[in-house]
Amino acid sequence: MVRQYWLMKSEPEAYSFDDLMAEKNRTDHWDGIRNYQARNFMMEMRQGDAILFYHSSTNPPHVAGIAEVASEAYPDHTSWDRKAKYYDLKSTPENPRWYMVDIRGVRKLEIPVPLEALKANPRLKGMRVVQKGQRLSVQPVLRKEFEEVQRMAKVLSKKTSSR
Repeated sequence: MVRQYWLMKSEPEAYSFDDLMAEKNRTDHWDGIRNYQARNFMMEMRQGDAILFYHSSTNPPHVAGIAEVASEAYPDHTSWDRKAKYYDLKSTPENPRWYMVDIRGVRKLEIPVPLEALKANPRLKGMRVVQKGQRLSVQPVLRKEFEEVQRMAKVLSKKTSSR
């Protein structure tokens, strides 16, 4: 099985990378996805796949940490909970429309990699998150893009520590 790479977005006020790292076993479920393409990407995820954890709707938006898929997709029970924020009348336990995965925090980046730095890097010009109008909260990432973001985090960390 070939390891896949992903970027998952969360607003830090709703759920931050620090929140994930504070969870028991640094693991939590990723629920509330209500976009079919994002759901389909989650259904392709396999245990051990690598994740760039991205903070959106913050200034500046940035990659905050590295996580991994801890479980493959299973029905998102919040979709049939009438009291849940992401309730969906058409989703039931017998016929679920929405799925979630569990993710595990691996490590926080010493220095977050801001969106502007991602956009400025020609090696990342094809990365979905830098494309205009790309709003999906779950996106595939190429291995070379994943590795480049990690390299950028190390470079930023060295620049900051040498000051």
